[in-house]
Amino acid sequence: MKCFGLFVFVAWQVHPENEDWTCFEQSASLDIKSFFGFESTVEKIAMKQYANSIKKGKEIIEYYLRELEEEGITHVPRWSASPASPVKAVLPVSRPVPPTTPAITIVPPAESSKETLGVKESSSSPVGSPSEALSATPDDKLDADYINRYLGDLTPFQESCLIRLRSWLQETHKGKIPKDQHILRFLRARDFNMDKAREILCQSLTWRKQHQVDYLLDTWTSPQVLHDYYTGGWHHHDRDGRPLYILRLGQMDTKGLVRALGEESLLRHVLSINEEGLRRCEENTKVFGRPISCWTCLVDLEGLNMRHLWRPGVKALLRIIEVVEANYPETLGRLLILRAPRVFPVLWTLVSPFIDENTRKKFLIYAGNDYQGPGGLVDYIDKEIIPDFLGGECMCEVPEGGLVPKSLYRTPEELENDDIRLWTETIYQSASVFKGAPHELLIEIIDASSVITWDFDVCKGDVVFNIYHSKRAPQPPKKDPLAAHGITSPGGNNVQLIDKSWQLGQDYSMVESPLTCKEGESVQGSHVTRWPGFYILQWKFHSMPACATTNLPRVDDVLATLQVSSHKCKVMYYTEVLGSEDFR
Repeated sequence: MKCFGLFVFVAWQVHPENEDWTCFEQSASLDIKSFFGFESTVEKIAMKQYANSIKKGKEIIEYYLRELEEEGITHVPRWSASPASPVKAVLPVSRPVPPTTPAITIVPPAESSKETLGVKESSSSPVGSPSEALSATPDDKLDADYINRYLGDLTPFQESCLIRLRSWLQETHKGKIPKDQHILRFLRARDFNMDKAREILCQSLTWRKQHQVDYLLDTWTSPQVLHDYYTGGWHHHDRDGRPLYILRLGQMDTKGLVRALGEESLLRHVLSINEEGLRRCEENTKVFGRPISCWTCLVDLEGLNMRHLWRPGVKALLRIIEVVEANYPETLGRLLILRAPRVFPVLWTLVSPFIDENTRKKFLIYAGNDYQGPGGLVDYIDKEIIPDFLGGECMCEVPEGGLVPKSLYRTPEELENDDIRLWTETIYQSASVFKGAPHELLIEIIDASSVITWDFDVCKGDVVFNIYHSKRAPQPPKKDPLAAHGITSPGGNNVQLIDKSWQLGQDYSMVESPLTCKEGESVQGSHVTRWPGFYILQWKFHSMPACATTNLPRVDDVLATLQVSSHKCKVMYYTEVLGSEDFR
């Protein structure tokens, strides 16, 4: 027995205090009767559908605004109750219309410089922002042979998007930037929407750096349990030259693997599979002489039953899907699901809302032996390499799986310690920076002419980076008396070393000019110390500058700060002290 209902109410109305504004209101209620014990998961699915409903409303607005633009309508008068009015309904807009604007103005194609809603607006992007950096038309183009050989067919617009996003990364990420193929995947995942692609790409680059994913294939060693009982492996390639991965999910003891290894070890293993897939794509690109940017996955579900719907196992699967979707977009070219049993629709109902819509379109599902007929497996995989367990003649080295012995199960405490060890092997640390509560790091220098090096990413908000020197050691921060009772104040996780009574120029001095760092930037640098003593690295919340003639903040800065919730920034950093002879 399963039953749940989601009721959504949507309303448009004139703002009660300002008739120039159109208000949008949406509310929803969820009633779950029973869903196999997965009520919390269904609630999460409903929340995602609710968010998609809001997104769909915006798409509808954009569609009709474009329709007006194509019809040559550049001006729509405000709605009036008068019978003579040509408009009989309030025109929905995606944000309140300023009271000083007499009507919505549709921008003609020759006037518009951005592919947006078509609503004319003044730019509020700060200097050096991604919107400004990506708006300029590049002077150079990619070589046509290079595109055909490594990237595939690109329209002039898509080529321009790739060049502009790569140029922005070169300016803001001072160190290593990803390959064009990697950037292109994120652009395709967001239909070449520059702002959206840039956002998810920066988040993914930060994630890769934090967890050292670039070195995963060299550092990760799969436990023996995975070699024996994880029923997946690479197997030749499909008809398009894409690497082929086979997963016998129905034969896998998901409960045993989770109990023996833990969720984080399984996640690490899946990440290593994805990294191996990227490497194989590069190799096949060279072998076949054409761009191959994704792989094919074949999932055999024979043996899948209610045992596989064990809640911790489903939770681990959803976590893996979430991480892979965020960091490996457009790497799956096709997913072939074979021998889907009756229980499969239940699993699909739980999993599908967490899979991107573009990815779901690549799924081909076969029940029973349908895959053996026309339009089946032979349309996508050469007959010579169809695995023996699917009726083919090719021997497949993918393990057959089986039940993991309970003697290999580990206690929750052991699994938790292993999970912590896996993700703390990384060398980067993270810190939140609040307004009025900077994060500071103390480095003691004994030998003059040492070199302090740093590498940090601004994950959220804008910060100011400073380096100070003091001859005396700062006092360690006092413990918050409320923390003992589980109460923390804003910035409670920060480390503040510079005492408020200290005076700049007397108790401590600035040794580097302040560096303002924007959200998404990756910053590397070094400082050669002139004196021994104590050096303090500081990340401070970037306050809004005031206008030159007044003490009031600028309108653009106010709009920018609205995007930063609770005046909070986040940085991820790594520092190291080197002797001058070791520094290169």
